[in-house]
Amino acid sequence: MKTIKSLAVVALLGMAGSVWAQADEERAKKIVGGVCFVCHGAEGESSSEVFPRLAGQHWEYTAKQLENFKSGKRKSTAMSNMVAKLTPDEMVALGKYFEKKSAPREPAKDEDLSGMGKYIYLHGNRYSSLPACASCHGKEGLGTASLPRLAGQYAVYIEAQLKQFNLRERTNDNEVMHSIVAKMTPLEIAAVAEYLSGK
Repeated sequence: MKTIKSLAVVALLGMAGSVWAQADEERAKKIVGGVCFVCHGAEGESSSEVFPRLAGQHWEYTAKQLENFKSGKRKSTAMSNMVAKLTPDEMVALGKYFEKKSAPREPAKDEDLSGMGKYIYLHGNRYSSLPACASCHGKEGLGTASLPRLAGQYAVYIEAQLKQFNLRERTNDNEVMHSIVAKMTPLEIAAVAEYLSGK
């Protein structure tokens, strides 16, 4: 009898979790449809190269960035206004919503530049002691829960973020990025960004 009751409780908890997940997704859809889609697209595909693609991004990373925009750890006048009323639960819901979306794929626009970027991304530059990006971000650029998915991201956006790390205008993420990007030439930054955009 106790076993049957235990199974019933487990089943009810499972159903409640499923309903809660659906409620979270519905809330995320409403937020996306009301605000996010203008810059990031309804599916996280982004409406411009200056805005990051959120489709396929790790939910933990997205939620962290939203929290950082809200707290001011990451600076952006536009984003700080957008996230001002978001709760932590809504940030997680948005992250999970976009993580489920398929990341768009398109070939790099400049094959020669991309080829150079591939070498730097995978091997670094031993002449300037630049480590391989892949050592942290993975061979495929898929990242982890704490490191962003870079594969398929717009080259313009990646290049802008690398420059912000170099100028110390972006300080909310891994401190290691500052020392790494400081060793990169403008050509290397552009090349790595071009390579990742075509992944």
